[in-house]
Amino acid sequence: MTKKMSATAGTLPAGAPLPAFADSALSVLERRYLMKDKEGTVLEKPEDMLWRVASTIATADASYDKKADITALAMDFYTMMAQFDFMPNSPTLMNAGRELGQLSACFVLPVEDSMESIFEAVKQTALIHKSGGGTGFSFSRVRPHQDIVHSTKGVSSGPISFMSVFDVATETIKQGGTRRGANMAMLRVDHPDIMDFIKVKSDLKKLNNFNISVAITDAFMEAVDNDEDYAIINPRDNSVVARKNARKVFKQIVKQAWFSGEPGIVFIDRMNDDNPTPALGAIESTNPCGEQPLLPHESCNLGSINLANMVVDDAIDYDKLADIVEKSIHFLDNVVDLNRYPLPEIAEKTKGNRKVGLGVMGFADMLIKLGIPYSSHEASEVAEKVMGFIDHTAYEASVKLARIRGAFPNFTKSIYYEQDPNTPVRNATRTTIAPTGTISILANCSSGVEPLFAVSYVRRVMDNDEFYEVNPLFEQIAKENGFYSTSLMKTIAEHGTVQGIAEIPTTYRQVFETAHDISPKNHIDIQSAFQRHTNNAVSKTINFPNSASEEEVHDAYMRAYKQGCKGVTIYRDGCRDNQVLSIGTKESQAAAQTTGLDAKPVKRDRPRRLAGSTYQMETGCGPMYVTINEDDQGHQFELFNMVGKAGGCAASQCEAIGRLVSLSWRSGMAPEPILKQLIGISCHKPHGFGKNKVVSCADAIAKAIQQHIEGNGRSTSDATGHEHQMFGACPECGGVIEHEGGCCVCHACGYSECG
Repeated sequence: MTKKMSATAGTLPAGAPLPAFADSALSVLERRYLMKDKEGTVLEKPEDMLWRVASTIATADASYDKKADITALAMDFYTMMAQFDFMPNSPTLMNAGRELGQLSACFVLPVEDSMESIFEAVKQTALIHKSGGGTGFSFSRVRPHQDIVHSTKGVSSGPISFMSVFDVATETIKQGGTRRGANMAMLRVDHPDIMDFIKVKSDLKKLNNFNISVAITDAFMEAVDNDEDYAIINPRDNSVVARKNARKVFKQIVKQAWFSGEPGIVFIDRMNDDNPTPALGAIESTNPCGEQPLLPHESCNLGSINLANMVVDDAIDYDKLADIVEKSIHFLDNVVDLNRYPLPEIAEKTKGNRKVGLGVMGFADMLIKLGIPYSSHEASEVAEKVMGFIDHTAYEASVKLARIRGAFPNFTKSIYYEQDPNTPVRNATRTTIAPTGTISILANCSSGVEPLFAVSYVRRVMDNDEFYEVNPLFEQIAKENGFYSTSLMKTIAEHGTVQGIAEIPTTYRQVFETAHDISPKNHIDIQSAFQRHTNNAVSKTINFPNSASEEEVHDAYMRAYKQGCKGVTIYRDGCRDNQVLSIGTKESQAAAQTTGLDAKPVKRDRPRRLAGSTYQMETGCGPMYVTINEDDQGHQFELFNMVGKAGGCAASQCEAIGRLVSLSWRSGMAPEPILKQLIGISCHKPHGFGKNKVVSCADAIAKAIQQHIEGNGRSTSDATGHEHQMFGACPECGGVIEHEGGCCVCHACGYSECG
């Protein structure tokens, strides 16, 4: 039976090193991690949180050694976190030593071809999301759309319709107030519904709580290479029901990824080649960001080493790195024991294999400290050498633990037993490179194995003041070498890169490359170098400029496959129509604006009589009545709304919106741009859920406009395609969302969809 963790973990011992969190990290900690009372008052300091985590995780040693020095071990764990050498995944930081006690970030649940299995998975998903975890599913076992259902003599809805059920369930769950629900949906490339799955996110309003990936087989890739057809298989009876041309299907995957960034692709056979326990089943899916393949009902706890801190005197300190790797594996193995799993099936499967995922962050910072450009061949060599060392050291640490604590229970059913039955292994897998969105902000280092997203960028605070957030390494070097100035930081933020800025010496322009300075080839070179020495997979985004062609995306996919990657996520800048660009030249932003703005709009006079419609909308501020009037040509002319008490804050703000909308319409503006600006604006008092969710009064006005337009037989899909998307503006602070490691992150406030 899993032990219940104590609500408190004692006092931090005197003389312990105090963490030097940056202001941005402190803000993230206060919002998401630190313990609070029912009124929202913070109850602990950042160092208290780290001690709560360290002292709790250390207690697991007592189960194996009654004489274990728990306090000394806790101090070891605390010190490596306080000095930002290692950070566990967010659920461990949030929940260790607290009542919830759920410490894992990722889970995979089975979805079989029956109504009972599907809705059991929905229930289990709700329990996992409530506890702070993310979930992955393969829908490949679900029979295709319109397939026969013998028990009812009807036809199947197909996997995509059931994905929508999971999506709505996720939308309604607030993960303990700290983490947003996240899902991965996978479908095998040989499933009969594969073309519909590939194109499902052409409508950007669908499956907003899912990442989607196509599970691609080696046979399919061979057929692509040879321009051959491949078999389409009905999972109901494993019969071949059709054959499709592989290149045409692959072309559609490329086209859709170019358009919206999804679907991603996962080379599922390659993942199964590295499955440590094939006798227990095949890998069918991964966690939401694709880096952690798991068996059904399996979970994994992750942690990352800050590689920037492993550089001492301009060289990699491998002795220090070895020490941190060993302590980290010890830490993560203890988490397996202390975790309070949301389901007994998950506890059984997870403890049977004891998978952990130790990864890295701060790789770009490491390269900068070493003076190595990210896009160089030398960078790939460093990546391979460092990860090879980490992987080997992690294996040795796991063997060392196994000689004391025993091998993982399914060891005799594993590849390790077949290779050497006399060398026990404690953990079926040990290395995973995950996106580190929030924890890299805490550690004040670059994210995962990604390049820098920017050297300088604008950060907005609550009173709308702006200041320039500058990469600390760049700021240090610029000041030491006499070329730092506030105006230069502003220039870099506006330019989007240090390239081409003559004030910056060439040496530093080469070293401070950012994501869009780096070619897709170089991105893939780094990913594949890390993948060669990672048990599980590598989460990384391959960035493309907006001008990239579909052919370039195709070539990147083929290169990733040939270089041994287990999956690929691409993102073409601006491919989601509401992406907010926080970096980039003023000229490029101006060029993107609609032409013809010099023409002065003319406000039309109001006729004495207008006809219109009134819509009742439910909002968090109460019922709202929105009236939309049209002229005799059927064009929208004015909008009135009423909500709450006259003179109240909500009423006055909504009246202001109504006046501005009316002015825009009377001046000749179409309704779609207004709808696009208002829809999805959120506030602290949403109402409803799923498709009927209204997230603010502004959103309610937008939805009334949408109903009016669609009631007149016009589509609003172009204007509302971005609704509730995790791209563009951060839902918490309005800052820019960046794409790193297959995850959406806001560097301004620390928001992350992945934790």
